[in-house]
Order: sequence, then C-alpha cells, then structure tokens
Amino acid sequence: MNRLGSFLALSVMAAGAGAGGYWAGQRDLSAPIAVQWIKAPFEGVFGKPAKAPARATGTVASGRVVYYRHPDGDPVYSAIPKKTEDGRDFVGVRASEDVSFDDRSAGEMTEAGTGAAESADRAAILYYRNPMGLPDTSPVPKKDSMGMDYIPVFEGEADDSSTVKVSTGRLQRTGVKTVLATKGAITRHVRVPGTVTLDERRVSVVSTRTEAFLEEVADVTTGEAIEKGRPLVRFYSREIAQAGALYAADLKGGSGRDAAGGSLQRLENLGVPAEAIAAIEKTKKVPISVTLMAPRNGVVLERMAVDGMMAEAGQTLFRIADISVVWVMADVSEYELSSVRAGDRVAVRIRSLPGEVFEGKVGLIYPEIQGQTRTARLRIELPNPDGLLLANMYAEVEIVTGGTAPAVTVPDSAVIDTGDRQVVIVDKGEGSFEPRDVKIGMRGDDMVEIMEGLAEGEKVVVSANFLIDAESNLKAALSALTPAEAQP
Repeated sequence: MNRLGSFLALSVMAAGAGAGGYWAGQRDLSAPIAVQWIKAPFEGVFGKPAKAPARATGTVASGRVVYYRHPDGDPVYSAIPKKTEDGRDFVGVRASEDVSFDDRSAGEMTEAGTGAAESADRAAILYYRNPMGLPDTSPVPKKDSMGMDYIPVFEGEADDSSTVKVSTGRLQRTGVKTVLATKGAITRHVRVPGTVTLDERRVSVVSTRTEAFLEEVADVTTGEAIEKGRPLVRFYSREIAQAGALYAADLKGGSGRDAAGGSLQRLENLGVPAEAIAAIEKTKKVPISVTLMAPRNGVVLERMAVDGMMAEAGQTLFRIADISVVWVMADVSEYELSSVRAGDRVAVRIRSLPGEVFEGKVGLIYPEIQGQTRTARLRIELPNPDGLLLANMYAEVEIVTGGTAPAVTVPDSAVIDTGDRQVVIVDKGEGSFEPRDVKIGMRGDDMVEIMEGLAEGEKVVVSANFLIDAESNLKAALSALTPAEAQP
C-alpha cells in the first residue's frame, strides 16, 4: 500500500470510528460492545481476520452502578439517578461496562467487570480530586484543563483526614528522611556584647582625714603600676602633731600603752600609719611629718596630689585599682534573659586580642531592665593575672545556657512552626505519616525540646516534611469541601 493509500485508509478509519461511536451512543450499547463493533471492520484491512462483535443481548452487565451517563452520549455524567431536560432517564453504567481498549472477549470482560465490582465494593471510590491540589472535586472520572486525570479518593483514605500515605518510590524521589526522638539536655549559646570594667571592690583612695600640707609627693604618675607599701606622699598635720604629742607624754609618764589608750585611739582615728605610731612609741617623740603608703598592688588611676598644696580632710590624693581580677558587664536582651542563670559558663573574646579566650562564670544578674534598651545587665568575673584585660575594652560574650534535666528532643528541622502552632510529621510506618501538634520548649545546638505531643523513640521527618504537611492540609481541606453528591 502506497503512502496515499495509507493516508486515505487512516482517514476512513477516523471517520468510521466517529460515526460508530455516535451510532453506539444512540442505541445504548455498552462501551466494550461499541469498541468491538468499531474495531471489526478495520481488522481485515491490516491483515487480521475480522471478528464478529458480540451481540448486545449476549452480554449481561454486572457489578454495581458506577455512575450515570447521558442517554444521547453527551459528555454529561452524574453520581446519582438523573433526568434530562426532556424527561428521559440517565443510563446507569455498571463496573463491567467501563471503557477498556484491551482485545478481550465478552466473557473475559464480564469476569473482569465482576472482579472490578468486587474490588470496588472492598474499596469504594468516594470522589475524584484535582491532581494539582485545587479545591475542585468530581463524583465521576474527569480530566483537568491540561489533560491530567483526576485522582480517585477511596473510602479508607477518608477515615483520617490528617494521615497521609506516600508510596516508596515517592519517598525516594522527594528525599524524605526520618530520625528517632531522643532524650537529652538542651544547651544554648547566647552571644551578647560586653565591656571590661574594674572590680569596684578592688579600687582604693589615698587621702588624709584632716587638713594637711603636702611636703613631698612621690614620683608616681597616672597609669603606673605600683606595689603595696610604696611611699606616695609626705605631709604635715597640726591635729596629728597634737595627738602624737599627747600620746608621747602618756608614754613618758610611765602609764604604758594600755593606759594611753585614749591618745592612741585618736591617732588611729586620724589615719596615722602604724609605722608612725611605732616610731612614737620607740623614740617618745612626735614626728614632724607623716608618710602615706600605697594600700595595695595596682595601677594608679588618678593622681591629684601636688607638692606644697594644702589638702582638705577627705580630699582624694591618689586612686589605685587592683586589676588582677576584672569584671565584664554584658547586656542581655529581655527575651533571652529567662534562659540565663547565675553560675552559667562564659567564654569572653576580645577583638584586640585575637585567639585569646577568657573563661569565667556569670556572677550576678542585676535585678532591673534598662528602660531604653530593654536589656538586663550581667556581671562576669574574670582573672587577669597578666594584665591583658584593660578597662573599657569591648568584649564578645558567649554564655552557655541550658538545663541539666534530660528532655525529649528532635532536630530543629523536624518542627514546622506556622506562628500559631508547631507541628512535627510522625512516621507511623508502611508509608503512613501523621502531622502532630507539639509544645516546644528550649532551642539550642540545632535541637528542640518537645514538652508535649511526642514520646521518646517515635520517628519524625526531618527532610521534605513541608511537602507531607502540605499534602495533609490539602487532604483535610478537600474532605471539608467534598460535595454532598460525591459521598457514597
């Protein structure tokens, strides 16, 4: 057969198939019988022996009525009995009459129809849903605008609107991964800025308790490190001289140290150093001037003393700070304050000292919130034996927080947080997944504490869980939107 002949033959076949379908619809023939009638004239054309189609009277439709079709063959269907506009009944289509293009005999089709009916009875199709997830259902088989078949929803699948069943192949394609919920302690690292400050308990002031004339000031400048006992200033005070003379007179009178207790107490109240008092007891003479010593090791923060000046009682001459131990003041935001406790371990890093890490603990949480910044202040005590930490240095503070009591934990990726609720996808086995609401607690180290809703040992989805959750939400929504006539 040449090319022109083949083209003509195909054209005739198409026209014949269309005419045969219209003819079968007008005579209420079942779909399998109609197919046999259409195929028979053309089998001889392609070298196959033509078979006489089975007679309509020889085939008995079996199985339950799946749906009802228009008596004229129009593409109008219904899940319940219905009439046309002119009053004619829709034709019921049974399970064995469903369309099939397999080359089977009428007996085989009847047997298959009976089996299909039994299968349908075991798992009845409730309705068909849109394959793209749109809120559109149909009581009969249907295609969308792109030619995709609607997906059947069986009776067993609608019992639990939240549970989703996923095939093994789809699990592999979507990359679903699960892990076990375990018990463990959650630790969280809170990173906040801080500033190095002096320990206020290690700051000393050098001053006189009475008016005095400074005769000589030591060669000590601001910022210089000094040791305890180093002479700082020599001065003369009239009140100290008078009290010293009285004490010396008491000692010369043979009263002894105990009897001269009143004059001795006055010298001590005036802040006379113990060395000066010992000199009076030894020589029975009053010294012309008194020398003040450095009260501690440290750094001179401030020098106010000048040779020849007159100092008022209580006037600061020197201010000295011991920097062997310093504080770091850190500001923690109000919403993170609940996870911080006194005694938590702290790591402090200084930008100007790269590679150096200073370990310490939270010593105190100040009992107030700063009104403008909404932060709370923490105090961290750090040893500083080498003097590397200087006042007002900027610090990066990392606080290790968390409880010691074990709790049910899952990876952070397992929790779907919608803002209103938190959900995990539980693997129930055999491709079945259940979204479950949970109550979460502390987060830290990519783990989340589960306070309610999940038990230790249950499997949760940590990868592609958003796809399963979306499928579950869609299934629940479709169950709510299913029309009344689509229900069996």
